[in-house]
Amino acid sequence: MHTDRFSTDVYARRLETAAQATAAAGLTGLVITPGYDLRYLLGSRAQTFERLTALILPADGQPTIVVPRLELASLRESAVPELGLAVRDWVDGENPYQMVADALGGGQVATAVTDSMTALHLLPLADVLGVVPVLATDVLRRLRMVKDAAEIDALRKAGAAIDRVHARVPEFLVAGRTEADVAADIAQSIVEEGHSSVAFIIVGSGPNGADPHHECSDRELAAGDIVVVDIGGPYEPGYNSDSTRTYSIGEPSEDVARQYAVLQRAQQAAVAAVKPGVTAEQVDAAARDVLAAEGLAEAFVHRTGHGIGLSVHEEPYIVAGNDLPLEEGMAFSVEPGIYFPGSWGARIEDIVIVTADGALPVNNQPHELVVVPVGD
Repeated sequence: MHTDRFSTDVYARRLETAAQATAAAGLTGLVITPGYDLRYLLGSRAQTFERLTALILPADGQPTIVVPRLELASLRESAVPELGLAVRDWVDGENPYQMVADALGGGQVATAVTDSMTALHLLPLADVLGVVPVLATDVLRRLRMVKDAAEIDALRKAGAAIDRVHARVPEFLVAGRTEADVAADIAQSIVEEGHSSVAFIIVGSGPNGADPHHECSDRELAAGDIVVVDIGGPYEPGYNSDSTRTYSIGEPSEDVARQYAVLQRAQQAAVAAVKPGVTAEQVDAAARDVLAAEGLAEAFVHRTGHGIGLSVHEEPYIVAGNDLPLEEGMAFSVEPGIYFPGSWGARIEDIVIVTADGALPVNNQPHELVVVPVGD
């Protein structure tokens, strides 16, 4: 049975660590409005409205929630009741921004706000504080990037669930069916296999597979098509799966088989490069170098990977120019692809977690080009 959030102890540790990071950054406090940061810190799925809801996390002192009285019920779904945070509810006519300033100690204080805060709230808050806050991204980024044990367990469960969906995909890939038909079957399977909802589905057949961000269309699958299937969704308590496998309807041509084999080696090389201390760009280069050696450098048109957690795309980004050293607990995709506009494309994607001595993939479906027999 799924749970909506982690234990109270998990959120208490996160709040404590975030407060320490706030102090280390020389800030008085953080102001976190609804979004992934608030969900990370409190397990709250509150939404942003014209009325301000915010967590005020001082570098030293008790955290406070400022919330409209009519939204108080939403806090019952979070860890707030068990954590014993101070709650300041307000009604129309009161100034919630002054409540935030008071919770920070008043006056012009060094404050950081979450990057999801809307201008509707940022501007009046800045007016009351007398200073424009900075972004809390640098304070929270390492906390969000380095997953704790509970998050790693959630990602592994999400990975296993999307693996079960990929195991069912070949039965959907029947010549004459449309990409949209296949996507509908996959959407149903994603929920049946334990996800709470569908985040995205890409079914790119034939020339559509050469568009990395194609979704699905009314194009009918045909014998000889190479089909890229990139799928994922949130698995309670909200950590996402994301995995790509490539399929061939009938036996592929020799050229396709040869180039796909190179892609498979590139993906393996990138996964093998993952370990603490290696930089994000070195993992990207590991995949790119294999493709370049076989004349396929120009066919790889995107970064090798992206971080994943509560958000499908978050830090760290596995891309050239990112010299961030990997740390144990980081989680990200390794997904090189090759694309031939007007013809076909292929991509292989696993989510991996950095361990003390390498990478732990959470996806374990076969990486080979999956050949789907053509019916009689």
